Amino acid sequence: MVYEDIRELIVVGVFAAGQAVGEQELCDRLGVSRTPVREALRRLESDGLVRAARRGVTVVDLDRKALRDAYLMRASLEALTAELAAQRQRAGELSPASLRKLTEHADLADAATRAGDLAAGVEHNRAFHRHIAELADIPLALEVLDRIWDRIIVSTRTSLNAPPRPARVDDQHRHLIAAITAGDPNATAAQARDHVLATMSVVAEPEQGATS
Repeated sequence: MVYEDIRELIVVGVFAAGQAVGEQELCDRLGVSRTPVREALRRLESDGLVRAARRGVTVVDLDRKALRDAYLMRASLEALTAELAAQRQRAGELSPASLRKLTEHADLADAATRAGDLAAGVEHNRAFHRHIAELADIPLALEVLDRIWDRIIVSTRTSLNAPPRPARVDDQHRHLIAAITAGDPNATAAQARDHVLATMSVVAEPEQGATS
């Protein structure tokens, strides 16, 4: 529970990228002793969300190369999970309800982004991509993707802007849904990879951020 609580504080931005966080501060905030806090911080360090500091930790702040590396890893893994989700659809293993849920996530992401609620847009975008990974039914891939997403969100929060063409982002989501629904593994993998790489190209520009 302490691990999850501290992780949530970091991911939602209570503790910002590059911020030093002391053990005692966390103990006071969470009402726990130092032992569970230290254990949680060690785990968060292994997740890549914090780095050890003199009297606590510093929240990770990925430089441009590390951020690019994270997106490249995400592109590869999401191509894989999208491909496997399409394979499962072709084999008749996915329910109509699971595909409707994917559309619901896309609808919410698009609505939030167009309304200028970028925090909600990020949350729903992540839920959309995460659901594809859930449909692939590979827990290890989902676990790794969660860690990558955490690092990306923390490191890009302060530079977050609306996508220059939100309709394009939504269109890419709809094409992904269509390819999965059609049970086309090759097309789905290519679209998932291209979508993440397109987001990476936006993040690579200092004046722009992305929500997809």
